Amino acid sequence: MGFPQVISNTLCFAISVLLLLSSQNSIFQFANSASLITVDQEALLSFKSLITDPSNTLSSWNQNNLSSACNWTGVNCGMINNNQQQRVLRVVGLDLEGLGLSGTLSPYLGNLSFLQSLHLPNNKFSGTLPNQIGKLSGLRRLNMSNNNIQGQIPPDISKCLDLVVLDLMGNQVSGFIPPELGQSLSKLQVLKLNQNRISGTIPPSIGNISSLTTLDLGTNSIGGPIPDDLGRLQNLKELRLSINNLTGTIPPSLYNLSSLVYFALPSNRLWGEIPSDIGEKLPKLIEFNFCINKFTGGIPGSLHNLTNIQIIRMADNLLEGSVPPGLENLRSLRMYNIGYNRIEGSLNFVASFSNSPHLEFLALDGNLFEGVIPESIGFNLSAKSLTKLYLGGNRLNGKIPTSIGRLTNLALLNLSHNSISGEIPPEISQLENLQMLGLAGNKISGEIPSSLGSLRKLNKLELFGNELVGSIPNSLGNFQGLLSMDLSRNRLSGSIPRQVLSGLSTLTLLNLSRNSLNGPLPPEISNMENLVTIDISHNSLSGSIPDSIDECESLEELFMAGNSFSGRIPSTLGSVKGLETLDLSSNQLSGPIPNELQNLQALQFLNLSFNNLEGKLPTNGVFRNLSRVHVQGNSKLCVSSSSWVCRRKKSFATRVIVPIVIASITFCILVGLFVCIFLMYRRKVAPGGMVRNKKGKDDEELFKGKHQMVSYEELRAGTENFEEKNLIGSGSFGSVYKGTIWGGIGVAVKVLNLGQVGASKSFFAECEALRNVRHRNLVKLITSCSSVDSRTNSEFRALVYELLSNGSLEDWIRGRRRTRSSDDDEEDAVVLIMNGMERLNVAIDVASALDYLHHDCEAPVVHCDIKPSNVILDEDMTAKVGDFGLARTLMLNQLSTTTSTYGLKGSIGYIPPEYGLGGKVSTRGDVYSYGVMLLEMFTGRSPTHQDFNGGLSLVKWVESAYPTNIMQVLDPQMLHYHDHHDHLDQHVNKEKEEEECWVSIMGIGLSCTVDSAEARITIREALHKLKTLRDSNNLGGLTS
Repeated sequence: MGFPQVISNTLCFAISVLLLLSSQNSIFQFANSASLITVDQEALLSFKSLITDPSNTLSSWNQNNLSSACNWTGVNCGMINNNQQQRVLRVVGLDLEGLGLSGTLSPYLGNLSFLQSLHLPNNKFSGTLPNQIGKLSGLRRLNMSNNNIQGQIPPDISKCLDLVVLDLMGNQVSGFIPPELGQSLSKLQVLKLNQNRISGTIPPSIGNISSLTTLDLGTNSIGGPIPDDLGRLQNLKELRLSINNLTGTIPPSLYNLSSLVYFALPSNRLWGEIPSDIGEKLPKLIEFNFCINKFTGGIPGSLHNLTNIQIIRMADNLLEGSVPPGLENLRSLRMYNIGYNRIEGSLNFVASFSNSPHLEFLALDGNLFEGVIPESIGFNLSAKSLTKLYLGGNRLNGKIPTSIGRLTNLALLNLSHNSISGEIPPEISQLENLQMLGLAGNKISGEIPSSLGSLRKLNKLELFGNELVGSIPNSLGNFQGLLSMDLSRNRLSGSIPRQVLSGLSTLTLLNLSRNSLNGPLPPEISNMENLVTIDISHNSLSGSIPDSIDECESLEELFMAGNSFSGRIPSTLGSVKGLETLDLSSNQLSGPIPNELQNLQALQFLNLSFNNLEGKLPTNGVFRNLSRVHVQGNSKLCVSSSSWVCRRKKSFATRVIVPIVIASITFCILVGLFVCIFLMYRRKVAPGGMVRNKKGKDDEELFKGKHQMVSYEELRAGTENFEEKNLIGSGSFGSVYKGTIWGGIGVAVKVLNLGQVGASKSFFAECEALRNVRHRNLVKLITSCSSVDSRTNSEFRALVYELLSNGSLEDWIRGRRRTRSSDDDEEDAVVLIMNGMERLNVAIDVASALDYLHHDCEAPVVHCDIKPSNVILDEDMTAKVGDFGLARTLMLNQLSTTTSTYGLKGSIGYIPPEYGLGGKVSTRGDVYSYGVMLLEMFTGRSPTHQDFNGGLSLVKWVESAYPTNIMQVLDPQMLHYHDHHDHLDQHVNKEKEEEECWVSIMGIGLSCTVDSAEARITIREALHKLKTLRDSNNLGGLTS
């Protein structure tokens, strides 16, 4: 064998050895990869074991398919360098977006050591984020948005140092934002924690993440100020802190973030002025949203120089001035919303929007704009793009321009609550895409155009509060999807068209009240099976109520009061299971009350008063609580089995003989009573006409016989032995318990503390004051009890009143009225706040009661203790005055000379100054107490508040702010309640006019509380002023 051959064989052998070694190394690496991928597979199978897969999308994930997890649905793999610098195959991504998966996240996800992307949005995952996620050191993207993740953000997430995207949007994450995020995640670019339940404050450390381009913390409960540190985020393009509880001013450093494209801070409690040069400092802005805050100053004109801006939103603030020039520069504008501010001037600037062909949304409502709507508006605004136009709640007058018919893409047109006159132009019928038409609260006259019926897409029609005449057009029945139609408070006449009721099967609200409609209610009402509310009250409708009304199976509220309906109440109403309110009062209905009404378990309010009903009142269902039932004005109706009406139709003996006997006895009693009263009067009145002090026994005898008495045992049983859980109040003269008597009638029992000086006099004073007074705003005294307490064998006296369910006015003012389910803790309950209109209504109710006592009783009655704790509210928030323990009945010719029988009359803080100087009790004293209470209602401050000392009183405090700074003394809770406005809500908050209303109310209070009794206005004058104020057109915002 030659030398060349040896060389050749040697080379072949060497090559073979090298190939073998290489093959063994590859086999080793493959085996190592297979071993490591198995670890990932096991982690994924553990993840799957805790979730539910409704679509079986993860069927490939199973023990029988272990060839490679890289082939499983949603799993991405890649070659990764391990710790030995070897290339191995590992799971690097998990993408299961939108598969409807539910369950919890397995902690074994932490074993996916080389995972770079965990993408699980739009599923139903619940539970908490496992701490083991912090083990994923290579994780770059974590997206769990739109799931049901709960609990806190694990601080260990800060160990994922390569994290670029952290998106937990749309979950139920709670707790604080871990400050560690800003201390460790230096590569983070996107942080989205919006739409969760996060509280606390924004950690200043977030300002350390210089790489951040998107920060969205909106729709949480984050409070405190915005950290100035955020101004260091020089790469930030999107900043959204919407719908939180942020306070204070915006740090000036934020206005230097020249990279900002989206700047949204709506629905917070931020204040201060928006810099006039904001458009110069933030030149890249596309969206600017500062809605629903407390910003002041004017609209920055520099915003109108941003040619690329698309959205400008500054609604619901305190901005003033006029609209600055430059709108013609906004060629990319899609939304311009400056509603509910104090912007004034004419609408001539609307012409500048002719250069904004993409404008979709224009809201100028709730401001102080005056003048006419420009006739050219239909030419200035984009007919192709504009979908929503809000001009309501201003001071606009003139006619609706016909050119508005050119805006054929409009879906919403709101011109409500202005002073627009003239007729509805038929051109509106050209708005074929219109879904909402609001023309309410104007001075529009003429007839409703029949052409409106061509608006087939309309779902809401509001024409209430105008001067429309004529009949309701049949064409209104053409609306195919109408949900709400309100034509109330006009001058419409004629009958309700059958065609309208037949065609509006989708309607949920129908309000035709306070017109002059006549004729019957058509039986076609039965076609409206989706109706929730029907209000046809205060018309001249007649005939019977259709039996088929039970086919309105969705009905919850039915108002038919103030008409001429006759016949019987249809028993079929008992089949309307969801009915909550039924008002058939002031009609001519006859016959018995149907027992079927007892089946209405949802019924909360039933008013059948002032009809011709007869028979016995049912006893079950809503009739168990007579505070929810109103049946007065039905003379033939018996309310209890013991009443004369119930017993009169018996045998001949009971129908004829018994009445004769009773009449004879009654005559004798009346003669005797007349003699007794005459003698008592002569004993009580001195020759000079002065009223002598009554003896306790005289008072007691005078009171007995006027009411059906109740025994001590009945009261003890009805209050569960005066159990403390039934205690609803206490005062200087006794305690008040809730209970039941006479088969379930709910009552409030005032048990007198006879050991207290003056308690007995209080008892008789209350009996004397209430025995001959009847008024809807006075607490009704049902009966009394004068007996012996079997527990202590001592004298017992109690007064029994109607039970009112909504607590005292004091509870509402002090924030003690809360609503919560039976399972909620007290601290979880929501505090109920009275809005301005509710407070005004209460003030009118109390003034009405005092006006009756002072001016309409045979002898004027002075209450002597008007204060919020003595004003009780019933189910529908009607106020009633109670606690007449200090009341005095005055002889007509002795108003100025009647003296107090013991001590100062009234409660500290409400006592008029003349009483403290020994002055006589008078109706003017009640006026003073009422005025203090009126100021307290609207300021939320008690006259005994700790701040009122050293000569400062509630009255002087209000005087110091009246009238220019009146907003500073108003109840902040009430004002906060009024702060939130929704453009879809047609109640209008006319800021300027609303402030004038506050000034007027407080002025009435101050007129009642002047030091000189003679200089005070009377309660009748106060009542007239308050009613005039309520009936004006300036109170839209007080009901928000």
